[in-house]
Amino acid sequence: MSEADTSQPADHDSPWKMALDGYFQEFLDLLFPAIHEQVDWSKGFSFLDKELQQITADANSGRRYADKLIKVYAQDGSETWVLIHVEVQGEPEEAFSERMYTYQYRLRDRYGVDVVSLAVLADIRDSFRPTTFRYQRWGCELTFTFPTAKLMDWEANWTKLEASDNVFALVVMAQIYAKRLKDGATRKDVKIALIRLLYERGYSREQIVRLFNIIDWMLQLPRALESEFVQAVYAIQEEKHMPYVNTVERFEREKERQEGRQEGRHEGVEGTLRKQIALKFGEMPDWADQRLTLASDTQLDEWVVQILTADSLETLLDKQ
Repeated sequence: MSEADTSQPADHDSPWKMALDGYFQEFLDLLFPAIHEQVDWSKGFSFLDKELQQITADANSGRRYADKLIKVYAQDGSETWVLIHVEVQGEPEEAFSERMYTYQYRLRDRYGVDVVSLAVLADIRDSFRPTTFRYQRWGCELTFTFPTAKLMDWEANWTKLEASDNVFALVVMAQIYAKRLKDGATRKDVKIALIRLLYERGYSREQIVRLFNIIDWMLQLPRALESEFVQAVYAIQEEKHMPYVNTVERFEREKERQEGRQEGRHEGVEGTLRKQIALKFGEMPDWADQRLTLASDTQLDEWVVQILTADSLETLLDKQ
């Protein structure tokens, strides 16, 4: 399956950010357990998106990354910032280690706090395993090392992922499938299997909503198979007596695609989104109304997913 066969452009960046926002503690527990044990979770943690933006504003290379900065407290009571960098592109980057170091020293210099840099590699090139940035000239030498998690290494422990009680195991499984599987029919089958596993684990409705959207976003299907997928999910919901409103809406949108009512679909999705915005954020300002009116089908689809976790209308619509 080529990228052109998918129903929307491949985007692993956004679902990873959603996953880290919702499951940071579980993320560390699964991929960096030794670091997880050093954190005093009783003191909570907080995301430092503005602080990260200030040091990465001029570092846009045109590639997509899922970077998160989180403030935690160590077991000894000291404050530590955890910088998570997820490399989700298909091709590894030669300057990856240097960029990890750049982010590290900028944060350390600007804020004067301990920064722990972690890298998650979602590519499938076995030889790409950066852990160190080093340079030396005329007796001056610097070595910077950082912990790395290579997701493809979990393929050898797949049964452990399937049996794990950690919700982030589903995220890792979905990402590995997204990189490994190119055949559309196979993708559809494993995606349905992941959704069934999701419904069988006894998660809360909020967890199901979030994880469904992460998996759905990562494992995109050819448009021709979308209808089969949503009907299968609808059947799982009926079997488990766990209705999921967004799935029903998604199914109706797919029916409109199949019937060729693209214009009606656009209007229907826009109308649904306007209702959701009104319910969640109240009266819509003029600037937001204009953005919805001019939005493409892809933008509307993404906003329908993002509204589930958006904390403000500005955050939702500024993501595009």
